[in-house]
Amino acid sequence: MTIRSIAVFGGSGKVGRRVIPYLLQRGLGVRALVHRTPIEGEGVASVSGSITDAEAVSRVVEGTDAVVQLATTKEDPETFFEVSVRGTLNILEACRSLGTQQFILLGGDAVFGIWFYPQPIPIDENHPLMAYPGYYAFTKVIEEVMAQQYGHQYQVPWSILRSSWIFERDDLLNHFSLLKNVDPAEPGHGFGAQPEEVMALVRAGEERIPILTNEAGVPYNRHIVHIEDVMQAFDRILGNPAALGESFNIAAPSAFNYRPAAEYLSQKTGIPTIELVCAGYHSFAINVTKARSMLGYDPQYDFHRIADSALEHAR
Repeated sequence: MTIRSIAVFGGSGKVGRRVIPYLLQRGLGVRALVHRTPIEGEGVASVSGSITDAEAVSRVVEGTDAVVQLATTKEDPETFFEVSVRGTLNILEACRSLGTQQFILLGGDAVFGIWFYPQPIPIDENHPLMAYPGYYAFTKVIEEVMAQQYGHQYQVPWSILRSSWIFERDDLLNHFSLLKNVDPAEPGHGFGAQPEEVMALVRAGEERIPILTNEAGVPYNRHIVHIEDVMQAFDRILGNPAALGESFNIAAPSAFNYRPAAEYLSQKTGIPTIELVCAGYHSFAINVTKARSMLGYDPQYDFHRIADSALEHAR
């Protein structure tokens, strides 16, 4: 594949802020849609407009060799459909009419219902799509289905990077914080309702590192990924003919367990741990064998390295 120029949507987000400098470093031309947040980077051609505007989307895609769709919204009932569903549809329509060598979609393991539904074995790419409650997971499923169907119907060459929850900087320390997570902003990312003794600590500003458990007191297992490993996967999928018409799970080398994870952070920070019952969730792990074998994906950031990186950033 001859990839010289890339159209990027969602370039100002967490992944976009890393993808665009990477593309420029590779000497590729970058054209990015700019809605509200300017795109930084010398050499980026910016097109003002909205992903909901099909004409603006076409101006970004026209003349490029590949298209990267990173734009999304979380739990905003006013924008989730227009940005994630209509926006992705507009991009696919542009790819269909203008042509592209590769449409890359950043998906998420939310499409598998992680954390909310029982997952007795590590989740591979053959797992059925079953979004957990909320707008975000629903739209990630719809985005994937649209990409696959445009491949069937119109031969749009798609590739999906299905990433676990992405951590960078001190994100991990924020997750392992009692004070920042009792009232969750997104389903499954906070700790939910807690008993009075826990709320008293919160009101007093007493920080604790949580060990999340089920109703029986068994700590959960959970899988995440560091931004550096996501970028490694992006490097291996871009312009790779073997990736066309394929989706790939992208995650850390292994899942972590909340008890040893919390104890490691407690040892490093001196902050005491606390057991928190988070009822109704389920442990899970992600199988990345397909990405390893087909892309050469080799994740480097296990939990301890993600934690050490977060602590270093905080210092």
